[in-house]
Amino acid sequence: MKIMNKARHYLDHRSLKSKWAFTSAFVIFISYLLICIVMFISLQTWLLSNEKQSVTRSMEDLISYFEKRGQFLTVDDIRQNESLINAIVDKKQTARILNKDGVEILRINNTVAEIPPLPKNVPDSGFTIHKDKIEREDNFVGTAKLSLGQFNGYIQVTHPLTQYTSLMKYFLTAMILMGIGALAASAAIGYTLATRLLQPVNQLRKEMNRVADEGFEAKIQLQETRNDEIGELIHVYKRMMGELEEAYLQQQRFISDASHELRTPIQVLEGHLNLLKRWGKDDPEIMEESLTTSLQEIQRMRSLIEELLNLARREPKDSSKLTNIIEETANVIAETERLHPESELILESNQSTTLEAVISKDAYNQIVRNLLQNAIRYCEKKPIVRISLTNMSEYHKIEVEDNGIGIKKDAIPRIFDRFYRVDDARSREHGGTGLGLAIVKMLVEKYDGQISVSSIYGEGTKFTIYLPANRN
Repeated sequence: MKIMNKARHYLDHRSLKSKWAFTSAFVIFISYLLICIVMFISLQTWLLSNEKQSVTRSMEDLISYFEKRGQFLTVDDIRQNESLINAIVDKKQTARILNKDGVEILRINNTVAEIPPLPKNVPDSGFTIHKDKIEREDNFVGTAKLSLGQFNGYIQVTHPLTQYTSLMKYFLTAMILMGIGALAASAAIGYTLATRLLQPVNQLRKEMNRVADEGFEAKIQLQETRNDEIGELIHVYKRMMGELEEAYLQQQRFISDASHELRTPIQVLEGHLNLLKRWGKDDPEIMEESLTTSLQEIQRMRSLIEELLNLARREPKDSSKLTNIIEETANVIAETERLHPESELILESNQSTTLEAVISKDAYNQIVRNLLQNAIRYCEKKPIVRISLTNMSEYHKIEVEDNGIGIKKDAIPRIFDRFYRVDDARSREHGGTGLGLAIVKMLVEKYDGQISVSSIYGEGTKFTIYLPANRN
């Protein structure tokens, strides 16, 4: 366990290239080791089986020879025909005839000088073979009972495994040397492949470090055109950096615009306070005018700060919230009519009572309220605003159409930008901040809706919103 922890700690502090080379070498070596173990065991079993079969053949031939000669064959006859038995026994084997006490009477060949001990379970017919260590070497020993006239003893064949042992040692040495070579080769190949395959990752790392040092002003220089996972990673990085750069630029513009918008009312307040400090406090008319203007500017700053906070908040949407948009639209219309009694607000719907959309009440009310305020603010005659609510199965369509001054075509793509005003002078006169439509777009998209605008300059504007419907 400690070794595994040390190895894991070591790898955690190595480069990805080193980890790749080490892992590939380790996997290849383990695979090679398993193959070698299987081959070694198979070869060992096969060779041992062949060696044992050699002893078995010799024992069977000797037993057959003695059985054919009958009971009248003596040990002296065997000595006289030793060449015949020598032809039966393999040259690397030693054949012995032992008396019943295990004393050697006759020996054929002399490959093993030491006499193996007799086994305790020698059968009356047939023979037994067992493995024994003689003179520090393994041997197969075959033993059978032998009856020659009045002689009762044993015949024993000793088969040395010297050749088998040498061959297995040679094979094991070869496998070890080849394993070391395979380990070194796999590590070298793994390192080379890792260097080649991870080259784009190294380029990406250098590019990220360069951007971190130089900032978003640094242009991305990666030109990787691979179609694999690394190419996809580089593509995602480029797209992410583009989005981050755009967000950064938007943030800079937002800070600049917000600073500019807040600076104006502060300057107005500062001017009127200086005016009061110098001589306005003794002139009731100047004091009244300065206080009224200051309160208006404070109200504008408060409105601006509240809208900035609405844009800055990124609370997660709650898809479980449902809003009856017919009821809520009627409430916002009634509220707006109290503030602007000169306006005419018309509500139309293809449903009489209920249209439920997946959006919170506060968000929906803010959307409708901002659109109505814009429609009234940008109108040079009696404001007439028509609000149409339509059920479209999966979506509800909300249309807000006015008879205002309209929007020029070149300005339509920018009306949802923060602090953008179609008519800057009119907006300031009526307390506009240029954030209303940006908030509307943010809220619509937050609840998976869509918003679009069409306008004819001088005639009016129509906003169209699609909000997800309650499918239940």
